[in-house]
Amino acid sequence: MSQVERFSISLEPELLRDFDHFCRVRKYPTRSEAVRQLIREKLTQEAWQADEQAVTATLTLVYDHHRSQLVSRLLDLQHHHVEQVISTLHVHLDHHRCLEVIVLRGKARQLRRMADALQTLKGVYQGHLVVASTVEEPAGDRQT
Repeated sequence: MSQVERFSISLEPELLRDFDHFCRVRKYPTRSEAVRQLIREKLTQEAWQADEQAVTATLTLVYDHHRSQLVSRLLDLQHHHVEQVISTLHVHLDHHRCLEVIVLRGKARQLRRMADALQTLKGVYQGHLVVASTVEEPAGDRQT
């Protein structure tokens, strides 16, 4: 089991009520678990802002697979960034549209550039880049 340290926090009554409501709606078992997750999310967001920080992310694309040369360009860009592409998932949505989820790992700056290159290809309807985590294990998850 991980070692934890306790600390206290002071909140205005209204903020505490709002936080407790947030915890109930999200079904957090305890306030502590909610605070831990919020801290991890904020630290991951901060890492994403630091261009040189290594992160994992997903890029979700919806595109027209009948668009001339689009599939070839998508694959070429992924192969050009083979160090950052960890895995892909391809789904046929209908006769024309495909959804592709690309799992990425690398420096935030590199992943943003790659995502920009893929999302702006003609025939890509939607693209959404989501940072998942820093590459290094968060302090709250380390085993002692």
